[in-house]
Amino acid sequence: MRRQEKVENSEILEKNLEYFPNGDNSELRQLLFKEQKGFCAYTETYLGRSDQKDIDHFNPSKDLSNRNEYHNLFLCKALWNKEKSNKWSKYQPILLPTSNDFEERVIYNKDLKIFQAKNENDIEASNIIKILKLDDADLSDERKRYLSRMLDVSQAYGISIAEFFKKLISEKHFEHINFIRSAQEEFNIDIWNMIPEITN
Repeated sequence: MRRQEKVENSEILEKNLEYFPNGDNSELRQLLFKEQKGFCAYTETYLGRSDQKDIDHFNPSKDLSNRNEYHNLFLCKALWNKEKSNKWSKYQPILLPTSNDFEERVIYNKDLKIFQAKNENDIEASNIIKILKLDDADLSDERKRYLSRMLDVSQAYGISIAEFFKKLISEKHFEHINFIRSAQEEFNIDIWNMIPEITN
């Protein structure tokens, strides 16, 4: 998982949008989709037309005063939203996905294809890993298969892995881009900045 960035010039802030329970949140959802370049904040997989796109309150606590505001909202796949909310109270304290030192504290293990806390005593980092299943064995297997498949296909095309990702992006095959941070660290290419911003 990559550190999630919240920008001070966000259209969401400019329009003073908040999440409305049982209300029309379509504009908020669209703007989060745009800011996240169409990718789930937690799984780093593309949110396609057939995916249920949930607006997740990272901290779902009802007593949080700014629960429905921009800095607490992320677009994600529905399953992650549901499972995270059900486990929230079990995993506290927790590292925020926007923390400046997120990628220093939550590191990628190339051998196991999982994310882990750099420091085993870092409870906040360990908790975000557990609540978002970043160390899940099934996800590790998925990452292994995905990374291997990307290499195989790039070799079948007779191009480098960097050129292959450029091809996927230029042809707008975003649905084939998964596990962005893992792929970046495995292949030493900055995939995120190769993906264009969504302009409409």
